[in-house]
Amino acid sequence: MGESIVVMKEIEKRFPGVHALNQCQIELKTGEVHALVGENGAGKSTLMKVLTGVFKKDSGTILYRGREVEILNPKMAQDLGICIIHQELNLMPDLTIAENIFIGRETRKIVRCFLNDEIINRESKKILETMNVKLDVKTKVENLTVAQQQMIEIAKALSFNSKVLIMDEPTAALTESEIKELFRIIKDLKAKGVSIVYISHRMGELKQICDRVTVMRDGKYIATRDLKQVTIGDIIHMMVGREIYGSEIQKPYKGNNQVILKVKNLNRKKLIKNVSFELRKGEILGFAGLMGAGRTEVARAVFGADKKDSGKIYLNGKEVEINSPQNAVKHGIGYLSEDRKQYGVILGLDVETNTVMADWGNYLKKFGWVNKDKVCKNAKKQIDLLKIKTPSEKQLLLNLSGGNQQKVVIGKWLTRQCDILIFDEPTRGIDVGAKSEIYKLLNYLSKQGKSIIVISSELPEILRLSHRIVVMCEGRKTGELSIENASQHKIMELATSKS
Repeated sequence: MGESIVVMKEIEKRFPGVHALNQCQIELKTGEVHALVGENGAGKSTLMKVLTGVFKKDSGTILYRGREVEILNPKMAQDLGICIIHQELNLMPDLTIAENIFIGRETRKIVRCFLNDEIINRESKKILETMNVKLDVKTKVENLTVAQQQMIEIAKALSFNSKVLIMDEPTAALTESEIKELFRIIKDLKAKGVSIVYISHRMGELKQICDRVTVMRDGKYIATRDLKQVTIGDIIHMMVGREIYGSEIQKPYKGNNQVILKVKNLNRKKLIKNVSFELRKGEILGFAGLMGAGRTEVARAVFGADKKDSGKIYLNGKEVEINSPQNAVKHGIGYLSEDRKQYGVILGLDVETNTVMADWGNYLKKFGWVNKDKVCKNAKKQIDLLKIKTPSEKQLLLNLSGGNQQKVVIGKWLTRQCDILIFDEPTRGIDVGAKSEIYKLLNYLSKQGKSIIVISSELPEILRLSHRIVVMCEGRKTGELSIENASQHKIMELATSKS
């Protein structure tokens, strides 16, 4: 690692009702991969948005290459050589790789209305070659995998001759092999002197790829440490400032064995192949499998979001036909999607409105007037129960962190008082402290008699939460394990078995 390239000191940022950054700091050295960690709402993204000109700081100092700078907008940051790669990729699917890399900076021919594709293709190819990425720059982005799209985002950032790259949850949607390829590119960039701020909730990745770590909590700087000198436990303790759940396995199911939901021979196109399972009262049933195994497809078919081709669904022993999500909700089934922003919440509305969306009819007076007192009372109840970090129930969802948005989705289904809750990747993009709270909550709900299906790609999470585990591979159920007999090894054997 070389000299400091970015130094942020005593950074302050306030929003209405929120002290988002309180005397925050970070130092990034040349050729360093620097982890920035903290719970959702700790201020990580806000600090990086100040660095990239999305937000204007209220006070504090930013030094870039030893010189104090005022970064007033993202273009100024790009001109300096500071770029951010967001968790939600920002590419145009109908354009080619080259067109995406040079969007807004296209070289034109003598007749200005025509683009000079030859030049942008050649320059894009050069950038990809420096990354050792073998892709045809004329390929449309819609035909790329998520991992390949991530590489294009990096290439776009490098096209600005970036010296500082900020990566926000870069591995959230990648497979193990794709993560290895991303890490290879990060190491190559580091060797060329590029400095990287690496934001991630996956603690295991930090030791693999990062040199130092800066920890934030509640909008404040906590510490910066050399990763060789701290354990993951040390980092987690600094992040949360309290004890959290460990990785212990769930205790065996002790319910009354009453079958609440029975699914028999469920089929949908090539995605679901003859899947059957049962869910008991007060049980947490885990669904495990690799990406593309069909777990989410099963959940969506049961919830009526996708039409099944064949199969039967029974609730409390009685066959029912669920043709739509509205129909599922009427039958007491709630579904927390893995894509909360598209299917879970309305970001432009406040917390209290989002928490009653699934049960709106019960919060209206005569003639359709909203019972504001009842809505407010329910929101405060959910905020307290779920420990949602928000200045008030009137706060807009778009101003909350991802983890707190996720909690609002859970609050929506608790408001509806559903008997069956389906949680699809409930802790994706959520920090370890918020995970602990959600684990406690799901166990609390199961003890209250709620029947829960949990879909998760994290095996320790499946083992931590589930009483029983259904394992899938390529649309088929390949096995079922009681928690007493389950292990990561057994789950992976079944998850890679097509029988």
